[in-house]
Amino acid sequence: MNYILNIHTTENKAIVNICDEDHVLSTMENETQNQHARFLHLSIQQLLQETNIPVSDLKAIGVTGGPGSYTGIRIGLATTKGLCFALGIPMMMYNSLELMAFSAIMEHAENEKALFCPMIDARRMEVFSAVYDYNLAEIRPPSALILNENSFEDIPKDSPLFYFGSGAKKFNEIAENSYFNLHYVLSDITSEALGAFGWNKFKKNDFDNIINAKPLYVKDFYTTAKIA
Repeated sequence: MNYILNIHTTENKAIVNICDEDHVLSTMENETQNQHARFLHLSIQQLLQETNIPVSDLKAIGVTGGPGSYTGIRIGLATTKGLCFALGIPMMMYNSLELMAFSAIMEHAENEKALFCPMIDARRMEVFSAVYDYNLAEIRPPSALILNENSFEDIPKDSPLFYFGSGAKKFNEIAENSYFNLHYVLSDITSEALGAFGWNKFKKNDFDNIINAKPLYVKDFYTTAKIA
């Protein structure tokens, strides 16, 4: 048995599941972002109890390391690093945008020429985004993008571009007037996609160094809080 614990806490909806390879054995979700820290630890304990899997039987732990919520990134990474170090098992860090694209491809991939652009809301008209092709090859790397009518002028117009995620609605009005081959779709990371994504990395031994793994923030943390 190849039991893998997967943790996703970088967005509004958190997902934690336990898989045997790519088969989801049990999963829990939370849609209250400011409760992700409490949810994460309780859900791990509950999932292990429900599946009757000793924590010592886990073969690896995967976690989304950003971009996304700064607090969510830190919560997930801190928990994963601590568990992996204590258990002596590998850690896998997932790019949130790549995982979003992977999930969208599973749902909407009917055209092999299609491109996929996940968008995570970063306030105002800014999003964290990237562009991937049908095979998940990176066409545009993760970046903090300010949306405007020229945001995708470098993307070939003969390739339909599907955009989705928490920041995608902000682009709808602009897209209607700027680019004839853009398509807004409803797509969210699923537990099944999270499990399959993690198993693909595990099979390739695509592990990260527990000590040196760094969050993918994309841009510096910003706060309006005043320092006394």
